Amino acid sequence: MNEAVSLSRHSIRPYPLLLSSEERAALKSQTPRCLWLTGLSGAGKSTLANALELQLNRQGLHTFVLDGDNLRAGLCRDLGMGAQCRRENIRRTAEVARLMVDAGLIVIVAAISPFRADREAARRLFADAEFIEVFVSTPFAVCAQRDPKGLYRAAREGRIKDFTGIDSPYEAPLQAECEIDTHALEMAEACLRLTALLLKK
Repeated sequence: MNEAVSLSRHSIRPYPLLLSSEERAALKSQTPRCLWLTGLSGAGKSTLANALELQLNRQGLHTFVLDGDNLRAGLCRDLGMGAQCRRENIRRTAEVARLMVDAGLIVIVAAISPFRADREAARRLFADAEFIEVFVSTPFAVCAQRDPKGLYRAAREGRIKDFTGIDSPYEAPLQAECEIDTHALEMAEACLRLTALLLKK
């Protein structure tokens, strides 16, 4: 079995495409980027991603949001919540984001993505300046109070395991390109900051 798998992988050679990512982006008159929003559950990542996409769309930019829950409902629905499954979840998310950037899109990823090593592995898939890490740094107490899906309560009651911030760690970024606290900053201002960051990059 291992030999068959090895032979199969050995036979895979990425096919060179005639149309470059630069040509795809030029058709859209924009610079493709991956904006990666990371933070605790309840930090406001999905809300921020959707508000930002709406604003960018109104400016005529071509975008797509890769939301962690949406991906877990489809592409990653076979994965659990343990550390290894979380790593695979982020690997798949990053690969999809890279393909979308190659297509010329501005991709906004909203995923807890708790481990630094996984986020750094995602960054390495992209060219310089294509990947922008945004730490949605809303404090734990605020996230737990919001608890939009009742997950903090369930984790504290022992009804779910490996919950980030309770019995599974969250490793905050050390050098994120941007930090947004949705408790301290209005959503409109947060979107303006991220839009300015994208245009600057």
